[in-house]
Amino acid sequence: MSALYSLLDFILHIDNYLFLLIQDYGIWVYGILFLIVFVETGLVFMPLLPGDSLLFAAGSFCAGVQIDNELAQLNLLVVLLLLIIAAILGDALNFWIGQKYGRKLAQLKIGKYALLKEKHLQQTQDFFEKHGSKTIIIARFVPIVRTFAPFTAGLANMRYSVFLKYNVVGGISWVLGLTLLGYFFGNLTIVRENFETVIFGIIGLSLLPMLIAIVKEKFAKR
Repeated sequence: MSALYSLLDFILHIDNYLFLLIQDYGIWVYGILFLIVFVETGLVFMPLLPGDSLLFAAGSFCAGVQIDNELAQLNLLVVLLLLIIAAILGDALNFWIGQKYGRKLAQLKIGKYALLKEKHLQQTQDFFEKHGSKTIIIARFVPIVRTFAPFTAGLANMRYSVFLKYNVVGGISWVLGLTLLGYFFGNLTIVRENFETVIFGIIGLSLLPMLIAIVKEKFAKR
């Protein structure tokens, strides 16, 4: 439970943590950002890492963030290039895992707990049935579904050439969209003073498509 609280604190105060990482690790922070995005998109059992909020925060630091007369800044082009590569490679790895080991992992349990939650797989499957192959693009902007979509595509034996096309488009769109949003708006006074609320808003908007789909499904069953 303490790990969950720590993760939640990291997500909601990611600007403070990123500031400290830049101050402490300098150029190595690019590798840390790459790793977080790669793991969130590449490992199907790590869906709770802060992808959306991390991209927005990284974008704001590309414009420069000053706290107590200390400036922390990242290079915009380097961040965009590295995180686009991380997002594309992560989904590619997740697709391969789903294709090679998907059925075994879907049945694997640690004690009495399933490694992969059936409801997450089902939600992703519902997304595929509704949106088809372009789910790979749409899912980029939906937490949890983002991590399960490439895995499910591999499990369903989607042709890799089709998957790759949507993977590249989705990865570029996701990273560019949220990072540039942070770059242009992350340092506005109203945003800096209410960063936690903004992160909640980003998470809420990201989850909205999935919530709408769930509500529609419940009403359709009545």
